[in-house]
Amino acid sequence: MCGILGVFGSPEAARMAALGMFAEQHRGQESCGMAVSDGRVIRLRKKMGLVKEVFSDEALAELPGSLAIGHVRYPTKGSATAWNSQPHLLETLSGPGFALASNGDLVNYSSVRAKLEAQNVYFNSDNDGELLLRYIALQMQEGHEIIDAIRSLMREIKGAYSSVFATRDELYMFRDPLSIRPMTWGKTASGVVVVASESCALDTLDVQERQEVPAAGIIRVNSKGITIIENDPDLYRNIGSDRHCIFEHIYFSRPDSHHFGEDVFAVRQKIGALLAADDAGLDPDCIVPVPDSSNFIGLGYAARMGVPLSLGLIRNHYIGRTFIKPEQTIRDESVRQKFNVLPHFFEGKKIVLIDDSIVRGTTIRKIVKLIKAAGASEIHLRIGSPQVFHPCYYGIDTPSTAELVANRYPLEEIRSRTEVDSLKHISMADLRNAVQNPESYCYACFNGDYPLPPKTGSEA
Repeated sequence: MCGILGVFGSPEAARMAALGMFAEQHRGQESCGMAVSDGRVIRLRKKMGLVKEVFSDEALAELPGSLAIGHVRYPTKGSATAWNSQPHLLETLSGPGFALASNGDLVNYSSVRAKLEAQNVYFNSDNDGELLLRYIALQMQEGHEIIDAIRSLMREIKGAYSSVFATRDELYMFRDPLSIRPMTWGKTASGVVVVASESCALDTLDVQERQEVPAAGIIRVNSKGITIIENDPDLYRNIGSDRHCIFEHIYFSRPDSHHFGEDVFAVRQKIGALLAADDAGLDPDCIVPVPDSSNFIGLGYAARMGVPLSLGLIRNHYIGRTFIKPEQTIRDESVRQKFNVLPHFFEGKKIVLIDDSIVRGTTIRKIVKLIKAAGASEIHLRIGSPQVFHPCYYGIDTPSTAELVANRYPLEEIRSRTEVDSLKHISMADLRNAVQNPESYCYACFNGDYPLPPKTGSEA
């Protein structure tokens, strides 16, 4: 899970891209980067760190041009190094000619890379974004137009990719045939074209006339205007429908975003209401969500129960998201710094604690201990997703079944180890009822029904 951003048609393209990337900072806090073209040269700046740290006013002043693509990274494919940060830039004999940034993960990365290396293609990183860029460049070297090169990519490369590709004077946006990750674009009142992983970035830039990049679609933007190439999805898929990541609604996306035809906050409220349906006899004193992704789940739960929602946990917003930290030790340390309780709030209270998911199980155990130490008399834990039994291969860092707590212990033992009085996850049936078109989502992390074959040992 990363965030991508593209801007075309503004002399302030770099500043607009930086603002949009900042709005998507929740999608990745490890590194960020931007490639900007003035029509003659594509300039690249990328570093480890946050958007506000990497793109100061001085740094943005050194990135002139009316075309920009940007990226905030959460590491999945490739280690946490500057080499693997995006965008990736490709040099030609006449200078930097192409740049690409992508959100997602590829299931046949290793086999495609081996094929390209056999054709003397050199790689600087272990990142799938570079693979997409070099694949397109090789196709162009063999005489194919850019559109045909991207179409060939969609036929051969499998996985999730919401991507922006830039030449010196054109912006291309394209999306995998299953449209697994979100991707929305539109225009400002002055005609500047902007594309982003989430619509909240478009809100920041006052973008109107929005629509999602279609599955297996390609959109070209240049001085002549906008060309939408809507590929026939049946040419590239075997399953016949989209497979959007349901975890985008549960956890990853900001609640003020809209994608997959749904308002994220509304889906979370439905999840909370459905989760509360069987708890009518529980009679808690208050409902406490784990901030921030669980806030709207908690709001829906509280409204259904007729019990007040209380913000008893306080989050330090200067600490990044613990789920997407690359190492377990860093996640543990972040939990200790991230949450605190309201003084005297929990004393003697029977509470329902709402969280969006339990993946590894370490974070929620520490939160429960914090609340118990603050004097809560009972803690009933409610989770806004089913149990996570299977790794994700499309852009979430759950690389092995052994890391998932649902595979290590039975549910009752998880409850006991978490030290809560009761534990309940939303059912798959109720989760499907929380969205308008349940057949268009991927639930593989819960049920193992992968829309694309997962990575084998040779692809891991």
